Amino acid sequence: MPNAPEDISNLSAPPFSRYRFVMAAMVLGGHLSVGLNVFPVSPILPLVIDDYGINRTAAGLLVSLPLLVAAALGLPSGMLIARIGVGRAFTIGWAAVALASLSGLAPDFITLLLLRSAVGLGFAFTLTATAPLLMQWFRPKEVPVMNALNTAALSLGIAVSVAAAAPLAEVIAWKWALTVFALPGIVGLVLWLALGRTSGTAHEAGAGISIRQVAAVLRNRTVMLLLVADAGVFVQYTAFTGWLPTFYNEVRGISLSQAGFITAMLPLVGVFAVLAGGALALRVASPKAVFAASGLLAGLGGLGAFLLPGLGGIYAAVIILGIGSWLYVPALLTLPMQMAGMTPDRVAVVWGSLLTFTGFAMFVSPILVGALRDLTGSFIPGLAICAAAAWTLLLAGVLLPRNISDTPSRTTPAQQD
Repeated sequence: MPNAPEDISNLSAPPFSRYRFVMAAMVLGGHLSVGLNVFPVSPILPLVIDDYGINRTAAGLLVSLPLLVAAALGLPSGMLIARIGVGRAFTIGWAAVALASLSGLAPDFITLLLLRSAVGLGFAFTLTATAPLLMQWFRPKEVPVMNALNTAALSLGIAVSVAAAAPLAEVIAWKWALTVFALPGIVGLVLWLALGRTSGTAHEAGAGISIRQVAAVLRNRTVMLLLVADAGVFVQYTAFTGWLPTFYNEVRGISLSQAGFITAMLPLVGVFAVLAGGALALRVASPKAVFAASGLLAGLGGLGAFLLPGLGGIYAAVIILGIGSWLYVPALLTLPMQMAGMTPDRVAVVWGSLLTFTGFAMFVSPILVGALRDLTGSFIPGLAICAAAAWTLLLAGVLLPRNISDTPSRTTPAQQD
């Protein structure tokens, strides 16, 4: 198994081992694979609706159900990793994403829905296992860089799949297009089983973290602000990624391929935004300004993305929205690691909680937009509600304490006790 202690017997003590570059490649591949499979169905929803004869509310489940599964498993997986170990957690994550490669064989809507839910399982275990792995393998100054690169890989995967799904569906059946995006999960699973290792510097599996400790972590004011801010901005991001292609096609008269390309700019711009955000996380003492600026851009860009009628305005708004939706993420992921008293187990809980809170919000937003479209005949009410939620990121930037931590905490559980 990838978590066996003997796997690392010949390695120098992390975070100085050169093998961390191999681990960096494995983790980046995991995030890329998850990104490829989160939203590829959104640009081809009209094809799915026609093929299965379903309404838009049901179609929205194909986008939102993986997010619901990830949300439901986010906090539990963060707690479970301390028991099963990082190696097994990544194995579960890779295997779950690989299951989506069976989409081309799905005989009906329910089967496809179940396969899409496997992506949520992979999302949960991959994301929450990343935090303790980074703290085991990498120097403190390398962690923000890795957080930025991982988020960029996730965003790049989303961009590629959203942009390529509709053109690929014109060449092969749309279900087989979904299979294509899941194939890297199979390759990644094989490579992880062969090359995945854990550092051995922190306990790989043990008694875990107690409910009382989890509650104490979640009561922290900074953690609560992070949860609300991330959930708010991704309510908008998910709703827009899921429905803007259909909105542009039906309301603006833009072809599905072009609409998919425009929407794909959100994660594509995000690739560069998170890299800039990673650089800012290393240079800015307090993340307040990063959160506030990112929230302002996400709010203004979100409104313009569906209110502006011309292509020029739409492109500009989507670019601004993409920057605002991703710029703050490296700071968001790094902050819990810098807070006093944080161990790898506790950081995994914070990351899992982010996934849970944000995931539930993301699950609701595509269904809300689809349902309001069916009820009112317009996409505007649902998109407007989701756009309003994104302003919580700006609010969090205002309310965050200036000094987040006294000193970065890299203590082991033994030291913490």
